[in-house]
Amino acid sequence: MTVKIFRTKQELQQELSGIRQENKVITLVPTMGALHQGHLSLINFAKPLTDITVCSIFVNPTQFNDPKDLEKYPRPIENDIALLESVDCDILFMPSVEEMYPENDPEWHIDLGNLDQIWEGEHRPGHFQGVTQIVYKLFDLVKPNKACFGQKDFQQVMVIQKMIEIKKLDIELLICPIVRSEKGLALSSRNARLSEEGKENALTIIQSLRYIKDNFGNQSVSELLNKAKAIIAANPALELEYLSICETTTLAPAQEIEAGKEYVALIVAWVENVRLIDNILLSH
Repeated sequence: MTVKIFRTKQELQQELSGIRQENKVITLVPTMGALHQGHLSLINFAKPLTDITVCSIFVNPTQFNDPKDLEKYPRPIENDIALLESVDCDILFMPSVEEMYPENDPEWHIDLGNLDQIWEGEHRPGHFQGVTQIVYKLFDLVKPNKACFGQKDFQQVMVIQKMIEIKKLDIELLICPIVRSEKGLALSSRNARLSEEGKENALTIIQSLRYIKDNFGNQSVSELLNKAKAIIAANPALELEYLSICETTTLAPAQEIEAGKEYVALIVAWVENVRLIDNILLSH
């Protein structure tokens, strides 16, 4: 199936206004391109729940701290289009930076409390302000009934959920489970930068998370974290940046497990100078 491609807001709005008049359900899947099976799983996850799937590809400059990172970000657009067509995506929106950030664009700031200051926010200052800025622009443009994000960027999902609440948007957030390789490595565009040995070493990340999940509720938070950190420390190829067990909505570190609350273990570790992020949902 050929995906319809739009590069300007005006063209996209014309297309979508006709679809809205037919009362069709529209789901937005925002991406930065360099698509892999994890991204495609978002579209496959959304397809049965929607009439029209809109994917956006936009490498958003306001969420990069390092200009070199922005420069290095892969943009294999022909391949991305072929992948979207393989999963029957209906519409692709692929704007320029000028289209999304015109001159005299108003300053953006949203008060997310502590949510954009901790974990990823601490290591990438301003990152979530950039994420909310572009996602709000896309929500405002597409006016979707639903939006689909991957659980892999768990903090990002919680940030978007909070923005939806603050802005009182009538959008249902769909959270798609993490897609993993057969051995358990979370799929990421960054995995392409790992050697085969690096990919093997990176499996220590999911091993530490699975230890926490398997023993959750039977050991204290500090015991779980100590044992999981020991699993990481036993592999010299890994450098741990952070590992924490948090409440899902606030992402505040849990001191002890309380019945009826939901938790998530968040981890970031470095392998071969590649920063890998992962998480696992916990319940008992």
